[in-house]
Amino acid sequence: MLLQTNEKQFAFWKMRRNGVPNITIAHSLGISRQAVSRALQLMDGKIESTLREMAHANQIEPESINTERGVLLGRSIPFQAPAIIFVSEKHGIQVWYEHDGDCGSCTRYTGCIELLWDYATELGIKIEKTADPTKMAEELFAKVKAIV
Repeated sequence: MLLQTNEKQFAFWKMRRNGVPNITIAHSLGISRQAVSRALQLMDGKIESTLREMAHANQIEPESINTERGVLLGRSIPFQAPAIIFVSEKHGIQVWYEHDGDCGSCTRYTGCIELLWDYATELGIKIEKTADPTKMAEELFAKVKAIV
């Protein structure tokens, strides 16, 4: 399932993820609180379905899901490692496995750092600035797990 991040429902969901109450969303857009609630219920369903489909496709056994934050925590069956699936406005649906990477020799080094910084910013989480994406990921996902 493709999660459309340009939908109005997704905009409501992002606002709620950032801590904006439904009533404030409704007032700012000139719509009813009930309309916002219905849109968020639909979006939560889409997010849960998408997270579960990604878990299934990547052979990850779900342990917990938080649709308001757009996060699924689980365990990779083939890799025998903790995994996290998350919704990023900028990067879409992402799957991350806990591992000790050799980041210095990886071609995705810069991309990983960008993804981690962007996702931390989307969630309003502060992480240490470091040149090691593995350490950044450990810190970020420990903080994500604490709020899920």
